[in-house]
Amino acid sequence: MGQKVKYTEENIRSLDWKEHIRMRPGMYIGKIGDGSSYDDGIYILLKEILDNSIDEFVMGSGKTIEISIKDEKVSVRDYGRGIPLGKVVDVVSKMNTGGKYDSIAFKKSVGLNGVGTKAVNALSSFFKVSSFRDDLLKSACFEFGNLIKDFEEEQSNKRKGTLIEFIPDSKIFKNYKFRVEYVEKMLKNYVYLNPGLTINFNGNKFFSNNGLKDLLEDRTNVLDLVYPIIHLKGDDIEIAISHSKTQYNEEYHSFVNGQNTTQGGTHQAAFREAIVKTIRDYFGKNYDSSDIRKSIVSAISIKVMEPVFESQTKTKLGSTEMGGNFPSVRVYINDFLKNKLDNYLHKNSEVAESLQKKIIQAEKERKELSGIRKLARESAKKASLHNKKLRDCRIHLGDLKKDRRLESTIFITEGDSASGSITKSRDVNTQAVFSLRGKPLNTYGMTKKIVYQNEEFNLLQSALNIEDSIEDLRYNNIVIATDADVDGMHIRLLLITFFLQFFPELIKQGHLYILQTPLFRVRNKKQTFYCYSENERLQAIEKLGGKPEITRFKGLGEISPHEFKFFIGENIKLDPVMLDRNTTSEDLMSFYMGKNTQERQKFIINNLKVELDFVDND
Repeated sequence: MGQKVKYTEENIRSLDWKEHIRMRPGMYIGKIGDGSSYDDGIYILLKEILDNSIDEFVMGSGKTIEISIKDEKVSVRDYGRGIPLGKVVDVVSKMNTGGKYDSIAFKKSVGLNGVGTKAVNALSSFFKVSSFRDDLLKSACFEFGNLIKDFEEEQSNKRKGTLIEFIPDSKIFKNYKFRVEYVEKMLKNYVYLNPGLTINFNGNKFFSNNGLKDLLEDRTNVLDLVYPIIHLKGDDIEIAISHSKTQYNEEYHSFVNGQNTTQGGTHQAAFREAIVKTIRDYFGKNYDSSDIRKSIVSAISIKVMEPVFESQTKTKLGSTEMGGNFPSVRVYINDFLKNKLDNYLHKNSEVAESLQKKIIQAEKERKELSGIRKLARESAKKASLHNKKLRDCRIHLGDLKKDRRLESTIFITEGDSASGSITKSRDVNTQAVFSLRGKPLNTYGMTKKIVYQNEEFNLLQSALNIEDSIEDLRYNNIVIATDADVDGMHIRLLLITFFLQFFPELIKQGHLYILQTPLFRVRNKKQTFYCYSENERLQAIEKLGGKPEITRFKGLGEISPHEFKFFIGENIKLDPVMLDRNTTSEDLMSFYMGKNTQERQKFIINNLKVELDFVDND
């Protein structure tokens, strides 16, 4: 029998607000991360502060927000009403304290629960709040949520408003780095949803005249659209719709009270349903819903009174009611589209004609694929019974009740040795492994048929669960894990081509990454350094002094499982695959994967870099 564990009053602890946030940060900000993913914690911290400034703008105060990110420090200055001076400390350090519980003052606010700013405070090594109001300035400084200095009120001639400055805690957000691309995307969303608002970020100005129409134009290539963007606005709703010529899947950008609901929710489901119903009624034909929605690119924004989200990070709407005297979310969106979209199609017959042609084309392609799809599903079913390609994990993105669902990751590896190392060292709860046989097929210029005809791609599609919709994606992070040699680079290109060709939304939504693994191991008897570049190798040699042992890793399979766990654990280094809005996916694929051999050869010759290994004569 084991020793009995005492259970007395001394075992009972009450955590104060900041201890609880620091102990369970995932409850407040989703996943931690290092900034390589758009939904990592550091961006949620920025968003929580910004939401308050946006709410001031919505209420008619402060048309400009100034943001600065220099190294680790973030500052956000708005020109709203300013926090009431006597409550400056309470608002950022007392849970469930804020001005947004009064539905009259903040009717359709983003930050409702008085938690967000406190979470930022608790998770920052430095946090300073300053309120400018009534020609006075009131400031307070915190460290890790603890009040360090409460400044006396002083005279100020600066414009009213609030300034928040903070440095995320490097002990929680390890090796973090703000990526400008993700920050700018977030800020653009704010200005698209709030025409008239100007955001200045590190010297760049963001402003929008046309709301969601501007958003779609920014996120798509206008030349790739079947018809000009349909832009519809109501009091509490705004919609932008078109269809892509080349994209296969549906693409939705959805928002509630200015919050980007990346996981959708009741409003997005109602929107998808309403589009189908309205278009069927307009044409008087019972088109298949998948044919209507195929290749759609769209955005919807609604304003709801006291919205209920499915988590603190507000990525999925749970509310079924608009609030007040309004009908349900579903009825409201259906009625709006039934009226506005139907009217638009009657007035713009050319657009209606282009839309109908697109639907008929989608129907034709679906029927052509149906036979192939049936055979592929049968073979995939058989394969899944003894599918050695996929070693699955326990927690998936769709498991909404699981705290770690955002950590769900699938590694796509080349060869048995690499997949073996990752499989042995992975976290079986959140990390899955899919093993490639060799170099996959170059899918550039091919139709969707190939996804079903090629066993490897069919099994990969099945593993990711993205055949019917990206919303069903099983893993938040899709990580290409190949060797850093020529063959490995080629496999990366082939896989990226596959995703660009058939599932570009995975890239647009920030799900695709490249795993960075060390090129060198430099060690002596006391210390070991893993180096990701030649420069890091030289620095490690200098730190260790003498003549350390240097190992160059030529492939993932050479790294032992007990070492590999360090590279795919909490210090994992991931490079996100991103699309430059100035370069279309078609342009990228045709250059790198097309038959323009001469052009590509010339580019390689002109940009070739030679790596020299210097011999130490000592």
